[in-house]
Amino acid sequence: MIKTILFDVDGVMLSEERYFDASALTVWELLHSPLYLGLDSDVFTPSPKEAEIRRVRELVFANDEVLNFIKSRGINSNWDMVYLAVSYQIIRLCGRLKADLGQQVTDLLTGQINRAAIARLAEWAKTYAPDFTIEYAKFTTDFARGNAQKAEMLLYLNQIARERCGIVTNIFSRNSDLWKLCQETFQEWYLGDERVAASIGRETVQPGKKGFLHDEIPIVSPEEMIQLFRTLKEKGYTIGIGTGRPTIETHVPLEELKVLEWFDPNRVVTASHVLEAEEESPAHAPLSKPHPFSYVKGLLGLDTPNLDVLSYSLPIPNGDEVLVVGDSPADLLAARAMGCRFAATLTGLSGQAARSKFEEAKADYILDDVRDLLSILES
Repeated sequence: MIKTILFDVDGVMLSEERYFDASALTVWELLHSPLYLGLDSDVFTPSPKEAEIRRVRELVFANDEVLNFIKSRGINSNWDMVYLAVSYQIIRLCGRLKADLGQQVTDLLTGQINRAAIARLAEWAKTYAPDFTIEYAKFTTDFARGNAQKAEMLLYLNQIARERCGIVTNIFSRNSDLWKLCQETFQEWYLGDERVAASIGRETVQPGKKGFLHDEIPIVSPEEMIQLFRTLKEKGYTIGIGTGRPTIETHVPLEELKVLEWFDPNRVVTASHVLEAEEESPAHAPLSKPHPFSYVKGLLGLDTPNLDVLSYSLPIPNGDEVLVVGDSPADLLAARAMGCRFAATLTGLSGQAARSKFEEAKADYILDDVRDLLSILES
């Protein structure tokens, strides 16, 4: 009998579209802005209109082909998505520059790629590869040659660097300066100039970003979500959240929709809590989904020390009493690792097309949307 229900946010309560838009804009800025690599002739602006956002999204993710591929390999973090896309194009550019610059490119790809390294690479590109063309769709082609899944995809960038540049390196990982640069730049786009300093400790590098935090799209009406969560509370279920969103990006929109108040505050686990745990125990990183940390923490409570969460025996006892509700393969993998039940919602990026994949993966339940949850609990 189910007693505790842990919900993902994106693809379950809120549309992922704005997160994917922010991801595409981050890649676009880092590759095209004169403050970063300044590649190609695409004109960058920090305040694009909706039509320009749509164009950038189609360009960067190759009509979502790249995005779907990354998601299918178990990557659930938008920060990781941005890092993969940017790093891949940097490797392609270095492959082009290697013949002219030799050891300088080797040094760049075997050291940390920080802002100074980005500036160096931008100057080299202007001098030695002014006609270099970013080919976003090639990402899928190169990664499809390997079988890397989840966090291994970030490490697979090292293999691609070896194949394309002939350089042996291990700099590509989640614990890199470039990953942090991608993460902070994404936060600039999503939170906007007004809120970003509270999240990353500095102002935007390129001001003019209004952010998407107040432009969220609920998947079902707020009234229907409120009714669902009120009913679950009245029936005695403990309900929590395990999301890849940072805390501010979870609390603000769900508070505005009057949804957050129905959840146990001690069981609302966000990417901010995951990052804290990774900093405390770097040997256990990465802890983002499909790692079950966020859901185990949601089950045990925020007041449970991270080391106790990490050492908690899996699969959990009485796994049939816990249900994870998510939209992605990463959520399903986390639930499987945890040893609990999983309900897939068909309101993520792939929509109804995801049904066959969840059937093949033997999800316990498949819901058209989160409103169908009551029907399976009552059956």
